[in-house]
Amino acid sequence: MKYAEMRFSGSGGQGLGLAGLIAAEAAIAEGYEVCQTQSYGPEARGGSSRTDVIVSRKPILFPNCRHLDFLLAMNQESCSRYAEKVKEDSIILVDSTFVDQIPEGRVYECPLTLKCVEEFGSRIVANVMALGVLAALSRYFKVASWRNAIIQRVPERFRDLNLKAFELGHKAGREILHIEEGRVPVAYDRKLPVPDELKRIRIVKRSRKKGT
Repeated sequence: MKYAEMRFSGSGGQGLGLAGLIAAEAAIAEGYEVCQTQSYGPEARGGSSRTDVIVSRKPILFPNCRHLDFLLAMNQESCSRYAEKVKEDSIILVDSTFVDQIPEGRVYECPLTLKCVEEFGSRIVANVMALGVLAALSRYFKVASWRNAIIQRVPERFRDLNLKAFELGHKAGREILHIEEGRVPVAYDRKLPVPDELKRIRIVKRSRKKGT
């Protein structure tokens, strides 16, 4: 990967700034040039929020994202607003806890917030679970780089929780890849019932019409 534009978007309070910082830290650890910017709505919590991260092997001359390689949308507003900025066949990951109007393209639906509430009793690590899914689907950086970035950026008292959320997301991402490749996910045997977490992951691929 020589160049990528990533956008983490949703509502204030969903930890999108932290998600962007972790992604930037992982990129720096692997020798990339990085530009990270943040934008907030009129309210710090509950208003719109987004964090953009550009990574490149060459100096970054323009600091704004123009053609996204990855979009995380954790609410419907951000999904509707930014989906058209994603390049064809690039990745859109939506939190289906809050997003039900799915755009065209290579879209992955996963109930990030709901899953975190079920697993950890808290929604605050849904952002890091999303990073785990991204790490598996994109393979932008080594898993060790993602983990070390979490350790560097997350306060010590929350590190274990965030690392567990990342692993949960990475597992979900690996299972998505197995489904796409037509293979049996490593998490279960054909003779056993499909686990609930797989039933809650839906892959949607819709080709975009030319001229739209």
